[in-house]
Formats: sequence, structure tokens, C-alpha cells
Amino acid sequence: MDEMEEELKCPVCGSFFREPIILPCSHNICLACARNILVQTPEAESPQSSRASGSGVSDYDYLELDKMSLYSEADSGYGSYGGFVSAPTTPCQKSPNGVRVFPPTVPPLPQAQHHLLPHTGVLPPVPRNSCLTCPQCHRSLTLDDRGLRGFPKNRVLEGVVDRYQQSKAAALRCQLCEKSPREATVMCEQCDVFYCDPCRLRCHPPRGPLAKHRLVPPAQGRISRRTSPRKTSTCTEHELENLSMYCVQCKTPVCYQCLEDGKHSTHEVKALGAMWKLHKGQLSQALNVLSDRATEAKEFLVQLRNMVQHIQENGVEFEACLVAQCDALIEALNRRKAQLLSRVTKEHEHKLSVVRDQISHCTVKLRQTTGLMEYCLEVIKENDPSGFLQISDALIRRVHMTENQWGKGSLSPRMSSDFDLTLDSGPLLQTIHQLDFVQMKVPAAPILQLEECCTQTNSATLSWKQPPLSTIAVEGYILELDDGNGGQFREVYVGTEMICTVDGLRFNSTYKSRVKAFNSSGVGQYSKTLVMQTSEIAWFTFDPATAHPDIILSNDNLTVTCNSYDDRVIMGNTGFSRGVHYWEMTIDRYDNHPDPAFGIARADVMKDVMLGKDDKAWAMYVDNNRSWFMHNNSHTNRTDGGISKGATVGVLLDFSRGILLFLINDEQQGPVAFNTLEGMYYPAISLNRNVQVTLHSGLPVPDFYTPGESEAAGSVC
Repeated sequence: MDEMEEELKCPVCGSFFREPIILPCSHNICLACARNILVQTPEAESPQSSRASGSGVSDYDYLELDKMSLYSEADSGYGSYGGFVSAPTTPCQKSPNGVRVFPPTVPPLPQAQHHLLPHTGVLPPVPRNSCLTCPQCHRSLTLDDRGLRGFPKNRVLEGVVDRYQQSKAAALRCQLCEKSPREATVMCEQCDVFYCDPCRLRCHPPRGPLAKHRLVPPAQGRISRRTSPRKTSTCTEHELENLSMYCVQCKTPVCYQCLEDGKHSTHEVKALGAMWKLHKGQLSQALNVLSDRATEAKEFLVQLRNMVQHIQENGVEFEACLVAQCDALIEALNRRKAQLLSRVTKEHEHKLSVVRDQISHCTVKLRQTTGLMEYCLEVIKENDPSGFLQISDALIRRVHMTENQWGKGSLSPRMSSDFDLTLDSGPLLQTIHQLDFVQMKVPAAPILQLEECCTQTNSATLSWKQPPLSTIAVEGYILELDDGNGGQFREVYVGTEMICTVDGLRFNSTYKSRVKAFNSSGVGQYSKTLVMQTSEIAWFTFDPATAHPDIILSNDNLTVTCNSYDDRVIMGNTGFSRGVHYWEMTIDRYDNHPDPAFGIARADVMKDVMLGKDDKAWAMYVDNNRSWFMHNNSHTNRTDGGISKGATVGVLLDFSRGILLFLINDEQQGPVAFNTLEGMYYPAISLNRNVQVTLHSGLPVPDFYTPGESEAAGSVC
């Protein structure tokens, strides 16, 4: 019941309702708080002028004055209304909901007029033309001559508040402590207020007008509150009349006098008890709906709290994953850094090696050149011509040879001091700046929209959507169906659409379907599996798309003939692979005794020869006297009995036994025509221009035939 406490508190004072009244806007307010927030219009008369003019004051304005006096030296001190001459001005108060309450200022009365007030203290009457603003909806309400007594008292709310307070097992607290209420020590029965010792001495002095009030222990006061009789609700228009009827038009309880001479005399009224029960029932029904919503809200809150936990867990996990990914990038960068540094070191050592080799080589050559030069200078100093000429040619050659060794390039560095390696970090820096989060999760499982999923004959339509809170990108969907016999699932659709119709399913079969989404990150989880049942009976027509060009169709593709003298083949638009199926064809026209053929065929049957000429058809061809069964141009089981105009040819295909048989005019024609039939077959017929037939599909199995007990598993459609 703790959640209900806010419903039981006044929007002005923030405390539990005391003597609540119902405003026309259906909100409630304490009677004392209503007096507190009254605003007097300019045309209104002041309370003093009213008393001076001798205007009567309603007895209502002086009822329970000790309870209404709110903060004075001679009253209980409860509330914020100061209406006594000796009362100190109460400061502006602010209720918990933000409504600021300014108590009215009453000028002091002359000493001569003090005898006009009762000895217990009175409140000034409510001035006429007063205005009251609802603190919740801010609707302005103008009071009439009745003042606040024109608003009905909410006895139900008052009773609920009493029961709620009685249910609280905590110790009774003082009702006048401002911040931290202390434990109450006494209760005044007349003021109906619990006091602690400091507040009792301050607000309920033992001397003066309140000395005659009876103070009792808090526990006894609670009992007295509980056992006090509930006041009977009376009419606001006629104070002496009890409310006994209910005005349907005004939606308010009324008394008998209101019906006789009041404004409700022409309104529709009903018994108060009957309307009480009716409205209780309506409230109960509304509460049931609201209770369901509250249950859903609680479940939703549990879901949200679980989401908070999951978000926290996923956040920690994602942060750890992000740190690991960044650390991996840093580690890869460090490895690449080491590799590049190794290349720089190799280049550095190579340059030093080349330069050092050149220095060594040049040093040796320079030493040899210097030695040769010094030797030649010493030879030049010799004065022996014959001895000089003996070696001069050889020295000249050596000097020229040495000079040639210092030719072009020998005095140029073999290696530049600059490093030719330039690190191209621009693309990497750009990639780092562009590093961002991308979609790395697979899509969530789609939700099948059951209201849009359906089956029709041997087709199934499925519709799905993404979860409403899913933000993961989806590139496409994969729809899977089983084989209709509890086998493995197979893909029947891959694409971006979220609705798909699958045709060519087997009749009288139960299929399971599921769908999943995919994106660049992978394939998501499957949706819930949906079970669908195809039609038990096959309804079909002739298929113009697969018919020979000479075929002529009419009657919504149910009637067929041909414009050629040669036999032409047409098939039905529905194939069969399991179940028991029966259809008939009525002979509308039969001229010159042709040989039409009736039966079943594969999808790739030949269309320009009689049905049964190839190995793709199983048929019975018939004339006006007899019939034959034919498959792969093999004629068997000649049977007497032919057809004429108005005759009926029936075809019965039973996959439970794998057999095909024929009927003419409701009688079986010959033995079982074919057996061991498996796979997908289409109804088929071949005819020429001398024959016209009308198809009747979806017929019940003839009475003489009993289908097989079990069905053979059909192939995948």
C-alpha cells in the first residue's frame, strides 16, 4: 500500500487529506487548504465590510473552528491559516508539489468587536466573488454565495486515509514538527491532532481557550479515531437532506428536495444504491484492464532492469574488446616499427661500410701517390744525365698511370650521406583518423508476423519483420521449409523482401518454416518455427501457361477444346505428390468419335501427341465403345464401355497406395490402371477439335473406394 500514499496527500500542504472536498475538476483538496489559497476578486467585499453591513454569515463557516484554526496562540497550530487577532503572521509556505501558499492577512479588530467572536476563536467568512485555483490542473473556480460548502466532501477519500493511517504500525509522530517529526506524546480529541511535548507547549498551551480540550495518549487517540462514526453525506444544496438518488445527466448524487424544486427536477435520476453497484462494477472492470497493464509494466520494468545489467556487462566486455583490439594494433605497429628500424640499421651499416672501404682504398692510393711523388722529386735532383734517362721513361709512365687512377669518379663519394628511405605514414595516419566502429554483429532473429502468414490450397505465404529495438543492419533474409513430412529444412527464398509466397507445396501436408537474416558479418539466428497445413482437397484449373498453342480455354480456364484435328495436351495448374485426389471431366461436345485421353503427367510431358505416348504420362484414352490404358505408347487393358456427350470421366489418384484408376459415369472403368506411382504429377488431358470438356476439381472420393491407411513420403516440392 505504500504506492498509494501519494494519492492520499493534499497537493497543497503535502500531508494526508483532512476533510477533503471535491472540486468541479474532480481533484481533491483539504478544506483548510482551500481556504488558504482563496483569492478575492476586486468586486468582492472584505470580511469586515460584510460584518459591518450586517450580512449574514453561514453557520458552516464556523463549524469545528478549533480544527479550522491553523496557527495561532489560541488554537491547535495545525496548518497555515492565521485568522485570529492575536495570531502571529505565518510565513509563506511551500508544499511538496511546489504550490506556494500565502495565508491571508486579517487586520486586527477593534476591542469593542471582540465580543462578536465566540470564545474559542472564529474564522472570517469566505468573501463573496472569491476565486479558487486548482493546484493540480490550474483550473480557476469562482465560488458562489455558498462559499466552500458548495463543494461536496469526499467522505470516501477521508475513510481511505483513516484506514491507511490505521494500517501503519509505526509509532505515531507529531503532526506539527517541520523537519524530523518527533514521536507524539499526546493527542487532542477536539483538535484531532497528535503533538510532541515541544509542539504541545508551543501550539496547544494549557491555559486559555484550549484548556478545556481533552488530551489523551496517542494509542488511545488512534482507537478513538478508528471508532468514531462516519458522518452521513448530505446535499450541498439542502444541508438537512441526505443524498438518496443519482442524477444521470449531472453525474452527481442528489436528494429528494433537489428533485422536487431544484435544478434536477427534470433530469433522469436513478436509485443511489443501484448506481453505486453499477459504478463499482464499472470501476472493477476498468481496474482489471489497468491491472493487466500494471502487470505488463512490471514485466517491462524487469526487462529494463535486466537490460541495465546486460548493458553494464556488455559495456565492460566491449571495453575490454576495444582495449584488446587497440593493443593488437599497437603491437602490430611496434612489430612493423622494429622491422623498419632493422631496415634503417642495415642501410646505415651499408653506407658506413661503403664509405669506410672508399676511405681505406683512397688512403692506400694516396700513400702510394705521395711516395711516387717524393721519389720522382729526388730523382729530379740527380745530376747524372745518363742515369736519369735510364729511369725517366718508366717514371713518366708510372706518373701518368697513377694520374689516370685518380681520374673521374675516383674522388667522388660512392655513397650519399642521406638516407633514401622515406616512411609513407600518410595513409596509415588517415586510416587511424578514420578508425571507427562498424557493424560487427550478425542480425537478430526475425519475428514472424502470424497475422499475415497463411496457406491457400498448396501455397504458403509468410511474412516477418526485424525486432523493434534492433539497430543491426540486415542485407537479406533466408526462408527455409521442410519437406512437409518432418524431413530436413531447405532454402526456398533468399532476398531482401520480408514477405514470400511459396507455391507448389503438397496438399494435405504439414510444413514447418523458419527464417533468418544475414549481413556481411554472418548469418543470424533462426526465428521461431511456424507450422502450416496445406489444403486437404485440391482445387485447380487448367493451366494456359503450359498448354499447347492450339488449345482453347474458357469458363475461367475450366472448359477446354482445341482448334486442331491432332491431339494436343493441356495440364492442370497444380501438382500432386501425396494424399488422395479425385476430379471429373464432363463431355460437353463429342463429334465423329475421337479418342480423348485423360490422366496424369510429369511437367515435361510432350504436348503435341496423345497423352500416354511418351514415358511422362499415364492415361486412359476412350472412344464411344471402349477404352485402353496407355503409358510410353504401350496399350493395355482394353475395356468395353465408351463415352458420349454428357458423359463424365473421373480420375482417382491415391498416393497412399501409389495407384491411379479411372471412372466413367461413376463406375470404375477396368482394373487399377497404374501403380507404384511416386513423385510429382499434374492432371492432364489430350483432345482435338471434336471434343470439349469441363473440369470439376476438389471432389470427394467415390463411396465405393477406401483410401489406404498410410501415405508414402512424397518428394520435395
